[in-house]
Amino acid sequence: MSGEDLSAWIGRQETVEDTLDLTRARAMQATLDLSQRPLEVGDTLPPLWHWIYFWQIAPLSGLGPDGHPARGGFLPPVPLQRRMWAGGRLEFPGALPLGARARRRSTIKSVVEKEGRSGKLVFVTVRHELSAGGNLAVVEEQDIVYRDAPGGPYRPPAGERPGAQADWRDEIEATPTLLFRYSALTFNGHRIHYDPDYAREEEGYPGLIVHGPLLATYLLERFRREEPSKRIAAYSFRAKRTIFDLDPFAVAGRRDGSLWIEDSDGMVAMEAQASTA
Repeated sequence: MSGEDLSAWIGRQETVEDTLDLTRARAMQATLDLSQRPLEVGDTLPPLWHWIYFWQIAPLSGLGPDGHPARGGFLPPVPLQRRMWAGGRLEFPGALPLGARARRRSTIKSVVEKEGRSGKLVFVTVRHELSAGGNLAVVEEQDIVYRDAPGGPYRPPAGERPGAQADWRDEIEATPTLLFRYSALTFNGHRIHYDPDYAREEEGYPGLIVHGPLLATYLLERFRREEPSKRIAAYSFRAKRTIFDLDPFAVAGRRDGSLWIEDSDGMVAMEAQASTA
């Protein structure tokens, strides 16, 4: 499709409602191996955990070959094989109480076509507004990038090492079980996260891909552990390199809210910034 065709999706909206059930939140606690007390109804949902709600539920017959819902519908039908969540920006003006009924209103903010080193790229930015009890709780912009099928073996982009000394650095093993659990919690059928044959043979990756939102969540949870008394007011993150299940990755950061993921080569795979109220 042409850029003019895709631009017709700008301004398109959808509204989804969900109940912020306790079971999913406790399953997330277990998946992240958090040692804090079990969450209870009425507690505030931790920041970024809204990603395990508001599922996009499509029948099996409505899925594309990559396991995602077929192209079109709310998101524009970009005719490029690969799609990844490249980054985002969030503000947290209010709270989402566990057990509450919540609403997410989504708007296609922009669709931009570019030419990159590997060919055509399409960037779609989606704005989400989440509320509970009529009160705005989360404002989020998601950047989704679409790219063409690989023309040969996977080649990672040029990397850079962290520009600052970390105040903490923890190593995480990216096991298939971890990826399966997070896919299940987010109802994410994208096969690059659980089907190694598909990831290698169809999309040219060397292994399973660790979800970008999962990496962003690990970073913010580690920061919250260091600063438990502070309220997260805003958060942004950007993916720079892909993390695979082949090697452990590191969660690192500083007390000023500068956070990053390091891959097994010591290169920055994701950078993030947390701001407190």
